[in-house]
Amino acid sequence: MENVDFDIAIIGAGPVGLALACALDKLPGIRPTVALFQADHPVMHQPARDTRVLALNHGSRIFLEQLQGWPGQYAAIETVHVSQKGRLGRTLITHTDFDVAALGYVVPYRAVHASLQQNVNDGHTLRLAGAPATVANEPDSVAASVSQNGKTYRARIVVQCDGAKPDTQLRDYNQHAIITSARAALPRAGWAWERFTREGPLAILPHPVFADAQSIVWCTSPARARALLAADDAVFSRALTDHFGDRLGPFSVLESRHIFPLALSVTKNTVNGRIVTIGNAAQALHPVAGQGLNLGLRDVAGLVRALQPWLIDPVQDPQPALAAFAGSRRADRGITRQLTDLMPRIFTTGNPLIEHACGLSLLALDLTEPLRRPLARHLLQGYRN
Repeated sequence: MENVDFDIAIIGAGPVGLALACALDKLPGIRPTVALFQADHPVMHQPARDTRVLALNHGSRIFLEQLQGWPGQYAAIETVHVSQKGRLGRTLITHTDFDVAALGYVVPYRAVHASLQQNVNDGHTLRLAGAPATVANEPDSVAASVSQNGKTYRARIVVQCDGAKPDTQLRDYNQHAIITSARAALPRAGWAWERFTREGPLAILPHPVFADAQSIVWCTSPARARALLAADDAVFSRALTDHFGDRLGPFSVLESRHIFPLALSVTKNTVNGRIVTIGNAAQALHPVAGQGLNLGLRDVAGLVRALQPWLIDPVQDPQPALAAFAGSRRADRGITRQLTDLMPRIFTTGNPLIEHACGLSLLALDLTEPLRRPLARHLLQGYRN
């Protein structure tokens, strides 16, 4: 008999890893043995203190509600306003276009993490914490190994969710994202703004914690990002107001700022033997349109769906199920990657002809529903095949 410790080992206890553990635990009539490996060190990321917010679309909310992992704290996005600074043309997308309560939601990272973590703790998943785990396929292809704290475990399948970066960088955007929150003098409840500029996109989202406030994701050059990080609150608030425009009146920053370099990186082969890579470990995207976690949750749903027949008898070879998973996710990953890669680049060329063409495209999207609907539908729920 095979000496295997678990059917599935999950590496990474972020939202994607926790969601996968929840989904496997809730499979009807199937009880796989699952272990969740997480890095546990005082200098590493502490989710309960994370002040970031996440943009989740309508499809992600439905999925998390099925897992009983939807948090009680959120701000609904009912209208999305897309524009280009200094040029004509804009697109307006509303929740009534799709007969849904909201196009998306802004939720605190720590609330999503806590909700999913509680569900995992209440379930049957074994949690193992320690130094970051390392994984490798075994030579006999019967299992993959996971090493942590000097001990090695064997699993029929290992799913790498975080703790590893995608192995191929396709593009350095030469942009940093500034993350913070601010209060506007003239807020609009339920509105989200995507403002394309020559520096990069600027997203203004409703804030789920502070009343009448916005979450800010400002993409700009690395040099300006560092200067804005060092500026005092008054200077930063004026710069944000000048950059966005007067639609919401003057901004007043509420929190400290953080900056993150932006690049496009992907794992071209999401299945390598018995090791599967999903979520941020499989693709690191530009934050425009907030698609990162949404794509990761669709990875989770697709993987569980592909593995469900195999889990009835996990002694059988999982390769057909893993190949089916990789094939089923190829189109969605490709479309989302191309969409989030194109948008931040095409508006930053500085070429007036391209800028005018972009403005006309936004206007055409706004005036022509058949053109607007496919884009909005993808942002709402992702590609479905």
